[in-house]
Amino acid sequence: MKPAKPQNPVDLYFMDARSKLIDIAAFMDRVERDGATGDFRYQAFLQALQELGKGDRATSVLLSLSDPTTELIPAATTKAACGAWPGHA
Repeated sequence: MKPAKPQNPVDLYFMDARSKLIDIAAFMDRVERDGATGDFRYQAFLQALQELGKGDRATSVLLSLSDPTTELIPAATTKAACGAWPGHA
């Protein structure tokens, strides 16, 4: 019996990636239309998009949105995570 040929990742994941890309475009349109482009989360989002041009994209995007500090803070400043670090490294 012949070993199964692995499926092409484009065949497997293109439609899902296409859908996410359209969602991202719609998100950006809404933020820009509402004038919320100065929000630190949107700014972090734009920075993360620039990581797509580099190697190891998933790691680069995740790190660009993460808090790089190692010192603990005495108490949380919010009730929930916001998905982007508001500080500057």
